[in-house]
Amino acid sequence: MPTDKTTLGFWLYIMSDCVLFASLFATFAVLRGSEDIFSLPFVFVQTLALLISSFTVGLAFVTKKQNTFLILTLLLGLGFLGLEVYEFKNLMLEGFGPSHSAYLSSFFALVGTHGLHVAAGCLWMLVMLVTQRFYQLQRLVLFWHFLDIIWIFIFTFVYLFGII
Repeated sequence: MPTDKTTLGFWLYIMSDCVLFASLFATFAVLRGSEDIFSLPFVFVQTLALLISSFTVGLAFVTKKQNTFLILTLLLGLGFLGLEVYEFKNLMLEGFGPSHSAYLSSFFALVGTHGLHVAAGCLWMLVMLVTQRFYQLQRLVLFWHFLDIIWIFIFTFVYLFGII
């Protein structure tokens, strides 16, 4: 069973991630470019996948069907990652890789760091599903919702403000 030290440690981790993402957002804001290279409808589909996964991970927490809802969340998370990899690949094939400009370098750092966190969350879910040990489900749900909040900021500041 989790101890107060474990809970405190997890919250400290979340706060350190807040600092990490804040610095990545600040870097992106300073280096912001004017290139119109993103497909908003495509990124909207990514956003829907992640937001729906937030709902399903919540259902895993409040119902007794952890397996079913964690599998759905895992599939949505993997779908989100697949779309992100597809976007990155297409940007690089069009010549808009991280070495193209400081702006794109900061874009890939910010969005890629979020993607790495989603991948870590997917791995966490997979371990829980394989071991059938759900005692850390509350922390996973908190982590997953944190990633959704970060994505909403990314969607807003990177993609929506990018078209304004």
